[in-house]
Amino acid sequence: MNIAVFWSSQLLLAMLLNAAVQAIQIGSYAARLAGVVSGRIATSISLFNLFVTASRLASLFLTPMLGVLTDRAAQVSLAQPDLAQAVVSQFTLQVRLIVAAGTLGTACGAFLLPTFLWLFLRGIHAFERTGSVPQALLRLTDPRVLLALVRSLRLPTRARLRSLSIAGIPRRLFVFNTLVTGIYSIGVVAAFVASVIDVRHRATAIGLSGLINGIATVSFTLIVDPTSAYITDQAARGERPIEQVKAMVAYLAGTAVLGTILGQLLLVPAAQIIAFAAAVTNGSH
Repeated sequence: MNIAVFWSSQLLLAMLLNAAVQAIQIGSYAARLAGVVSGRIATSISLFNLFVTASRLASLFLTPMLGVLTDRAAQVSLAQPDLAQAVVSQFTLQVRLIVAAGTLGTACGAFLLPTFLWLFLRGIHAFERTGSVPQALLRLTDPRVLLALVRSLRLPTRARLRSLSIAGIPRRLFVFNTLVTGIYSIGVVAAFVASVIDVRHRATAIGLSGLINGIATVSFTLIVDPTSAYITDQAARGERPIEQVKAMVAYLAGTAVLGTILGQLLLVPAAQIIAFAAAVTNGSH
């Protein structure tokens, strides 16, 4: 393995971007809790969408980095067919590192949930004062706000974590969140791996990334999101203790970390499914 080729700037940037994307997505979990604490459910949902949009914008920069790595691997496979298997192995390892960086980002986002909650609450109050999301965001450039943000950085204590109980929360919510996160974490990158496994149909394989993510999207839309939203609404109406929402958010973040680890096991099978589907689509099977 050529270390100079393996550790490229594109790989390092892809790892950094994926870590940032996953951390932001986990941070968005705090929006539900912020809505209950502040009593501003609709405003917190709006800020939640802002976080999701930010993570998707970061993903737009991640995909070209994956594209560069994929093109390099495909070019070697086409030029030297006898090295094709070694190329697939090396590229798969690069992708696993990108997924692992996402796991690290997810874990960081989970531990920083108290800080994300602080950000959402400050954002809600700033929006109510200014009536404008851009102006509320500009508040983050205020040195006093930045100093307060730094002071708010704190990790959950062990005692606090032990006090979180999932009693009264459906267990299936966390099971499906683990599965959905696992699929999401490798949906796109698996398509790139598939494009290197079968370089003849690499464009089709990359286009089929929705085959994997579609399964996760349906599961999330039907089970995870409605259930968590229902629990949040019950707490906002006083039908559930707010502690249950705190526990739900914490366990959703924890199972998301487990999901990204599960993604490592799903990566190669998902890539093989996509490669097979690409070949079928092109009439090769």
